[in-house]
Amino acid sequence: MGCFGFLKVMMFAFNGIIFLAGAAILGVGIWVKVDSGSILSFIGKIEDAPKELGQVLNVGYLLIALGALLLVIGFLGCCGAVKESRCMLLLFFIIILLVFIAEVAGAVVILVFRPLADELFTKFGTAAVKNIKKDFGENPDITGLWNSTMSTLKCCGFYNSSDFVDSPYYRDHMERFPPQCCPGSSIPCNQAVANTTSTGCFMKIKQLIDDNTVVIVGVALGIAVLEICAMVVSMSLYCRIKSTRA
Repeated sequence: MGCFGFLKVMMFAFNGIIFLAGAAILGVGIWVKVDSGSILSFIGKIEDAPKELGQVLNVGYLLIALGALLLVIGFLGCCGAVKESRCMLLLFFIIILLVFIAEVAGAVVILVFRPLADELFTKFGTAAVKNIKKDFGENPDITGLWNSTMSTLKCCGFYNSSDFVDSPYYRDHMERFPPQCCPGSSIPCNQAVANTTSTGCFMKIKQLIDDNTVVIVGVALGIAVLEICAMVVSMSLYCRIKSTRA
């Protein structure tokens, strides 16, 4: 197998994986949109929630768009390599280039508007605490969602256990906190025990992101390298096909 044949095989295999990944993401996106009613119901019950939080509902559309884009990229790459179509290879190169430029622009925007993101998290935190104090222990949907979140992340409240003070659960259980706030404790979960054993869910998520910063950056750089390689291979095939047919 010569260099040209090897590039064709690599192009087909790489884009075959992209095509399958796109199909999977598209399926997940459609599933999220079909089951979005529960998310809408939850967000609608958060008092004083920032308007920007509604954009979370667009995750289904985002997944659908991303899956469709990957399907198109995978199709163009596979067929362009197998059929030696210069048109498909050129379209593949242009799309990958546009995606690469968009990713770089997105990274710049995130760095520049980081204070805006911090402000949004602050607004969300205020709304979440109000939500806990108003509905936890009384609204089964809100209570179940927070219980699941705290059990999964092994955390307590948004910031800490004090978020539950004056909540319906707190009043109905003789000023005690949910058992998730006192993991491993055999005594009632009161303020003293909760303060020494609980960590807020916001801090848990922040810690999770901080602990995996290197992995996140590494994945981002890996994707960028793959995109550059894909552009180089597609343009190499494009030029070889041109020279072969000349």
